[in-house]
Amino acid sequence: MTCRLAAVVLTRNESKHIVGCLQSLAWADQRVVLDSGSHDDTVTLARRCGAQVLIHPFKDFASQRNAALLAVESDWVFFVDADERATPELADEVRQAVARSEDSRVGWWVPRHNFMLGHRMRGGGWYPDPQLRLLRRGKAHYDPQRPVHEIVILDGSAGTLQNVLVHYNYDSIAQFRDKMLRYTEHECQILYDRGVRTRPWTQVTMPVREFWRRFVGLRGYKDHLYGLLFCGLMAWYTHVTYRRLRQKRAGAG
Repeated sequence: MTCRLAAVVLTRNESKHIVGCLQSLAWADQRVVLDSGSHDDTVTLARRCGAQVLIHPFKDFASQRNAALLAVESDWVFFVDADERATPELADEVRQAVARSEDSRVGWWVPRHNFMLGHRMRGGGWYPDPQLRLLRRGKAHYDPQRPVHEIVILDGSAGTLQNVLVHYNYDSIAQFRDKMLRYTEHECQILYDRGVRTRPWTQVTMPVREFWRRFVGLRGYKDHLYGLLFCGLMAWYTHVTYRRLRQKRAGAG
C-alpha cells in the first residue's frame, strides 16, 4: 500500500549516527534505510528502531538515490543523510508541504545548519546550503552523470522550506581531509570527461578563485578562524583536483 511520505536514509557503516537520525524521523509515515553493505551494526540498529531495511550494492550516490526512489512505495520521498537530523519544526513544515494537494510543486529545497568541528557554520557556502531533498516520487530522478554532489532532475517546479536540517558534518580535520580527497577523484573524472583542459597556472588560479569565492563572495569570513581554515582547505583540494586532472591528461597523451 502506498503511503504519503517515506523518509529514506542511505547508509554504510553509520552505527554512530543511525539511531539519532531515525529518531528524528519518527513522524514520517515510513522510514527506509537503503544500506550498501555495512560491516558494523547499522542494519541491526535500524531494524531495532522500526525502519525497513533494503540492501543495495553501492555504485555511486546518484544511482543509490535513484534505486531508493524506485524501491519505496510512497507519494513523496524525503532524503536524509545518517549524520543529519530533522528538527520538529522542519517535520511540521514537511508534513504541511506534502499535504497540500493543490500545490503543483514536485520538489522542495531544505536549508542546512552544518556543524564542523562543533562550530555551526554561517558562511562559506555551508549556510544556508540548500538541499533538494523532498521529492514527489515519479516526478524526480538523479542525474546519472553526476555520481557525487548529486543533481536532481525534476518534472515540475520546486519550492523552498524555511526550517533546517541539522548536519553534524565533520568531527575532525582528518575526517574532512579524507572525504575531500575521495571527492577530488570524482571531480577530476567529471572534468576530464567534460574535456576540461588545464594550463600550467591553472593549479594556482583556480584555488585562489575558490578561496575568494568562499571566503569573500559566500562570506566565509563570518566564521572567523573556522572560515579561514575550511575555505583554505577547499582551495587546497581545488589545487589537488586540477593537479590530478593535469596528470591524467598527461598520462592519456
